[in-house]
Amino acid sequence: MLETRAQEQLQEELAGLDALELGDRTITSRGRRIWRATWPKLAAVVIAIAVWQIVVWSGWKPKHVIPGPLRVFEELRDQFASGKLQTSVWLTMQRAIKGYGLALVIGSLVGMTVSRSRIFRSAVGSFITGLQTMPSVVWFPFALILFKKTEAAIMFVVVLGAAPSIANGLIAGVDQVPPLYIRAGRVLGAKRLTMYRHVILPAALPNVIAGLKQGWAFAWRSLMAGELLVIIPGHLTIGALMQNSRDANDIPALMASMIVILVIGIVVDAVFFAGVERSVRRRRGLLVAA
Repeated sequence: MLETRAQEQLQEELAGLDALELGDRTITSRGRRIWRATWPKLAAVVIAIAVWQIVVWSGWKPKHVIPGPLRVFEELRDQFASGKLQTSVWLTMQRAIKGYGLALVIGSLVGMTVSRSRIFRSAVGSFITGLQTMPSVVWFPFALILFKKTEAAIMFVVVLGAAPSIANGLIAGVDQVPPLYIRAGRVLGAKRLTMYRHVILPAALPNVIAGLKQGWAFAWRSLMAGELLVIIPGHLTIGALMQNSRDANDIPALMASMIVILVIGIVVDAVFFAGVERSVRRRRGLLVAA
C-alpha cells in the first residue's frame, strides 16, 4: 500500500516537472507570432514619426529645410505612382545582391584558408582586419582611376567593404570551436574536408552569421556611397535619385530616398538575417518556441 502510494506521488511530481518543462511550448498561430515580432517595430516607427513632426512644429528649421512627414510621404507616393521608386529600388537591389554575392564567395574562401593555415594567418590575418576598418569611401578615388565611372568601380568598393567582415566572422567562428568537437570528429573518422563541413562549420555558425550580417551592412553602406559618387547615365538608382534631389534642392525627395534606404536595411535584417539567427538559436536550444 505504501509502495503504491509512493509511486503515485512520484508520478505526480514527474508530471509536474514535465508540465514546467513543456509549459512554454504552447502552439501559437503564425499570425500571432508575426504580430508579436511586428508591433514593436511599428511602435518604433510611430514614435520616430511623432518626434519628427514635433521637431517640424518646433520651428527649429524652416519647413523647406526639414519638411514634415506628410510632405515626404506624399513625395514617396508620387515616386511610386510615376514608377521611379520601383525602378530605382530594383536596380539598386540588383547591384546589392551581385556585390554581396561576390563578397560572400571571396570572403568565405579567404576566411577558410586563413582559419586553417597558420602561415596565412600570420601573413594576412591583421591585413584583413585593417581592410575591414577602412571606410569604403576611401577606396573610391582608386576605384575611379582603375575602372572609371562604371559598374565595376561600384562593385570593387562593395566587395572590399563586405568581404573582410565575412572573412573575419568565419575566422572568429572557427577559432571558437571547442577542441572536444574536433577530437570527437577525428574519433568518428572525419578527415579534413569532412571535418570542416560536418563539425567545424556547424559549430562556428553563430559567428559566421554575425559576419554575414556585418558584411551586408558594409556592402549596403558602400553601395549607397558608390551610387552617390558614381552616377552612370541611364541608370536610375536610389543613389541617383538622391543626387538629383540634392542638385535640385528638393528636400522632400531627398528625405524620401533616405527613408527607402532605411526601410530596405530594416526589411533585409528582419526578414532574412533575423530568421536565420532565430533558426540557429532554436536548434541549439537557446530560443524557447513561443
